[in-house]
Amino acid sequence: MSKTLFFCKECGTEVSKWQGQCPGCRAWNTLVEAPAGQAAQLKTRAVSESRKRAAAGIGEKKKPVTIRDVETAADLRQPVGMPELDRVLGGGIVPGSLILVGGDPGIGKSTLLLQTCRLLSGKGIRTLYVSGEESEKQIRLRADRIGEFAEGMLLFSETAMSAILGAVDEVQPSVLVVDSIQTIFEESVDAAPGSVSQVREITGTLLQLAKSRNITIFIVGHVTKEGNVAGPRMLEHMVDIVLYFEGDKTAMYRMLRGVKNRFGSTNEVGVFEMREQGLVEVPNPSEYLMQGRLEDEAGSVVVCAMEGSRAFLIEVQALVCRSSFPVPRRTAVGTDYNRVNLLMAVLEKRIGLTTGDCDAYVNVAGGMRITEPALDLALVAALISSHTGKAFDSRTVFFGEVGLVGEVRAVSQAERRVREAIKTGYTTIILPESNRQALEKAGEDFPGTRLIGIRHVRELGKQ
Repeated sequence: MSKTLFFCKECGTEVSKWQGQCPGCRAWNTLVEAPAGQAAQLKTRAVSESRKRAAAGIGEKKKPVTIRDVETAADLRQPVGMPELDRVLGGGIVPGSLILVGGDPGIGKSTLLLQTCRLLSGKGIRTLYVSGEESEKQIRLRADRIGEFAEGMLLFSETAMSAILGAVDEVQPSVLVVDSIQTIFEESVDAAPGSVSQVREITGTLLQLAKSRNITIFIVGHVTKEGNVAGPRMLEHMVDIVLYFEGDKTAMYRMLRGVKNRFGSTNEVGVFEMREQGLVEVPNPSEYLMQGRLEDEAGSVVVCAMEGSRAFLIEVQALVCRSSFPVPRRTAVGTDYNRVNLLMAVLEKRIGLTTGDCDAYVNVAGGMRITEPALDLALVAALISSHTGKAFDSRTVFFGEVGLVGEVRAVSQAERRVREAIKTGYTTIILPESNRQALEKAGEDFPGTRLIGIRHVRELGKQ
């Protein structure tokens, strides 16, 4: 006859015989019988479920409130102290929000969040950094390069969700970082860490924890080879904010892009430079991205592109040369490959630029990826310049959308693009004629700057 034990479903206390009240947590009718061999496993599961219920606030009585009594997110925002990050977040972090940060391995996700914890703890905000990938010593070595940390910054190296919830109960942090969600496991789920069921369960628990305790939680998520966050797609639907950290690991700069934000605008970007002491903000990306550009070179033009509410000046390069292959090669780096093929077909059909026997290589310098339609006119200008061997004036900026019949269409936020170009020192701006007329009608004045409006790509040959 196998030996049996009794354990409490709420706190896990074990006793040899049944009692009406648990001697550990003093709860009534919570002792259940289990074989001795399974008692430890059932105890772990019971404790985990208990902590999850406590994190979710189950059992607490709540009442509906009127919408006027609810505090708005704008009043509750806490600026991090890193302007580039605050811009992407919409002005700062909101208590009770769940934020997912994704990106390639080694891109700087952990460094960014460690710097965020440093700034917040320096303001007296209690933060808890939970790492399932690194030990406390490894994190300390990285932290020493960043700078001094306040006493309110706590580290915890753990992968079990029940232990993390226990640490949250003990520490009572205002900000929690989980790095990364693919390494954390829930004992009650019979699956490997990082599996769909584990990620879904862990995210649900963290969501309940954030909303019930009013804790801001940052989650680090691994990405697949396609660049999407690994795990179920519903992970991005469950969280409040989704941030992607982009850039080439071999390059110095990084871009933080917001693709979902329940508390602010989307498609905002922050630009950082990776240095030995960590991530450093780049307040003027246009000046930074234009460093090293050679002037008066055929095939090189400058475009003013928009990322969210921010204007960037970026160099667009094209190289068109005779092909030695039966089928000419086409390569596009930093923009849409199919869009380049479409624009080359427009040039061949509408202005007679023969490129059928030429290789064509297009590059957006600096490693950025731009797909907005305003890039079309700069791509066309770079292709024409490289094919003819004639360079455009080095102080000229292009922007505009090109249609299939060669027409140049208006783009949004033309005034902001023009002002960014003027601020950086450019004196000639080639833009859609409809945009030029709209600026003139609005009474906008740009002394010392020539605005050249064009209606068709054939007019580029006259510039």
